[in-house]
Amino acid sequence: MDIESFLKSFEQSLKSVLDKLREALRFIHSNRPSVDLVGDLKVNCYDQWFTVKQLGAITMLPPRGIQVTVWDKGAVGSVTKAIEDARMGLTASAEGLTVRATLSALSNERREELAKTVKREAEESRIRVRAARDEANKKLKAAEVEKKISEDVLFKAKEKLQKIVDEANERVESALAAKIVELQE
Repeated sequence: MDIESFLKSFEQSLKSVLDKLREALRFIHSNRPSVDLVGDLKVNCYDQWFTVKQLGAITMLPPRGIQVTVWDKGAVGSVTKAIEDARMGLTASAEGLTVRATLSALSNERREELAKTVKREAEESRIRVRAARDEANKKLKAAEVEKKISEDVLFKAKEKLQKIVDEANERVESALAAKIVELQE
């Protein structure tokens, strides 16, 4: 058993867990809008499905606005409808080739609700990290039982494995803290 490649693949699996967390947190909006809120929304236009970013240019309008400059006048109504139907707290209005979406301010109750959601997502990520660690430890132990690795190699591999897990948990915590701060703005 090649320990270095095993640890690299383990690290990649934890990276995918962290990527999933970042993706989930990206769609939990705060008082600060981002182009990600509307960029990937599906729009039914001309009996085909497109994303908003395929139909126009998206820009930010501080403090809580997003502007989509649609390239085709026939798609303006579809983009406006898709933004409003997404139920993300955005109010959309169209003027010419421009669709403006304004993010409503969060109430304290909504902030608390979103904070709970963010904490739940982070906890699910921590659970996935622990499960991956447990699975990796089982594989290492099995390799030692089958005499593919020595006890010393097992001990060192488990130490490295735990270090990777600790780093992943720190990244989860920092993503959680950053999102909580963002929600409080």
